[in-house]
Amino acid sequence: MKKRSVILLALVAMCVCPKLQAVEFAYDAGAEIVSSYMWRGQYNGGLSFQPDVELGFDALDGMFQFRAGAWASLGASDWKFQKGLAENENGNPNTYFVPELDLLVNFTMGGLTFGVTHYYYFGGSPFFNWGKFDPINGSAGTSQTELSLSFDLGKKVEILPLTISWSTMVGGDDLTESDKVVESADGTPMLDEDGNEVYALKRAFSSYVEVRWDQPLPFGLTLSAALGVSPWVSPVYGNRKTALTNIFAKLNKEWEFDVCTIDLYAQGSINTNGINKTNAFISAAGDDKLYQQKLNGCIGLGVWF
Repeated sequence: MKKRSVILLALVAMCVCPKLQAVEFAYDAGAEIVSSYMWRGQYNGGLSFQPDVELGFDALDGMFQFRAGAWASLGASDWKFQKGLAENENGNPNTYFVPELDLLVNFTMGGLTFGVTHYYYFGGSPFFNWGKFDPINGSAGTSQTELSLSFDLGKKVEILPLTISWSTMVGGDDLTESDKVVESADGTPMLDEDGNEVYALKRAFSSYVEVRWDQPLPFGLTLSAALGVSPWVSPVYGNRKTALTNIFAKLNKEWEFDVCTIDLYAQGSINTNGINKTNAFISAAGDDKLYQQKLNGCIGLGVWF
């Protein structure tokens, strides 16, 4: 039995090892200029420069992929709205825009991808904040950490170019009220300045679920459409219950050259969460409220190497 086992293991190694040795270095690097920074149905800033660098490797003929890198956004309107605005005006903690740096790691096997992203917003908070917060004051900083899982169905069924993804915040600034009333030292309920009971804060685990369709078209065009949902209460997406936060469409055109790829695109989105005639579109005169706008669009130009 031992001899047979050794022979079997040797045969398996002979078949697998050549593929394991065929590990190729891979990288993605480039940058985009966008007329506005849009993220999951939200307006996160105006004209922005967004570089992206990812390094990693491919193995098993591309079946397994690993990427680690960084993405950033620096906008012309960053810090523009800070003056004269309260930090939590109208319940939105991001009443002004600041530069952003995201660190990311992705593992892909077949069509399944697991990712970790750390979002950092420049403004004085620690770069890493692994979930420590005050249940009363909510001092969690402005950074956030997210886990995500996605499946590219098109890898398995070519006629269904669908990608399904789930992303959940697991650390940092993502807090909401719990059902527990905070008690004072004498055991009585703690009251705020208006005489209302103070409820302890808890992690919201804000989540975003998206189904995306990418359809190649003639002449190097690609048409993309997506539906995104926040499944429960979320301070990140601003909903108190299940909400359709992103109806998205994008038309992309690519030009491939020997040294780089250039793409030009136009996209638009509608956020149905709390949408009404006053916030569907906000005029330029009220640009300090643009983060509340529900109907958004932009054009972008990218160069990738």
